[in-house]
Amino acid sequence: MKVSFVIPCYRSEKTLESVVNEITDTMLTMDEYEYEIILVNDCSPDNTFGVIQQLCAKNNKITGVSHAKNFGQHAALMAGFSFVTGDVVVCLDDDGQTPANEVGKLLDKIKEGYDVVYAEYEHKQHSGFRNWGSHVNKIMTEVMLNKPKELYISSYFAARRFVVDEMLNYKGAYPYVIGLVLRTTRRICNVPVNHRERMEGSSGYTIKKLLALWMNGFTSFSILPLRIASYGGSFIACIGFIYAIYVVVVKLLHPEQMLGWSSTISVILILGGLILLVLGLIGEYVGRIFISINNSPQYVIRDVIIPDSKQYP
Repeated sequence: MKVSFVIPCYRSEKTLESVVNEITDTMLTMDEYEYEIILVNDCSPDNTFGVIQQLCAKNNKITGVSHAKNFGQHAALMAGFSFVTGDVVVCLDDDGQTPANEVGKLLDKIKEGYDVVYAEYEHKQHSGFRNWGSHVNKIMTEVMLNKPKELYISSYFAARRFVVDEMLNYKGAYPYVIGLVLRTTRRICNVPVNHRERMEGSSGYTIKKLLALWMNGFTSFSILPLRIASYGGSFIACIGFIYAIYVVVVKLLHPEQMLGWSSTISVILILGGLILLVLGLIGEYVGRIFISINNSPQYVIRDVIIPDSKQYP
């Protein structure tokens, strides 16, 4: 069995070599597996691609890929998937937090018959902001993508080759790996692994990037937001109808009573805000459809370093 490691790289010039060395040392102890490593530089502003070039020169099992601009972690994974030749694909981080020396736990579960195996952390070493983001992402995937509540999703996972091949059939401009996995198979499980502190620096995810990631998830793989908007509009319309009846009844019973101007304005503002929210949501879907129709790329590759020994099936 051949294992393909895919690592999205961003601001990891000081940590990447340690991660690659750990993978190499671990796989040397697992004689039943062959392996390869695909490193995808997501247009990192530091010398990450220079480090990738050096690693490729030292090890003919490493393939280096560099994006022309920053497309995000999920697009980097999709780019890496297009270069894999293994039977199982393992994705992990470039900062050393995901323990490559515990990959055997994931591979053992694959051998048991599971299609995808996610690492589960008992004690996460992320910052409070990242933990909050993970919690929101958990809720979003459960509500929007029907993820089982007991399933823990992380960036460290192993997947059978057919799952990755099916994911590559997605040509939309906004890939969301979790959504692609969940629509491909339900034979998914967790396995506990340790979670380390970062070797260097801080997470590249900002609130802006997290919001963009969540938007990709629920607009690319779910129409539930549109249904919620429809239900919300119907609910507000019912309230407005009931309020109109109330106004008529009050006016008939108390002709002398003057109904407040402020309450009328409040109702207008509520309805106007709701209409703008729904229009914005619809516009988001239409905009993404427009971009996809124009064949906007998931990623653009500037450079590729492929070892001479690499053979594609």
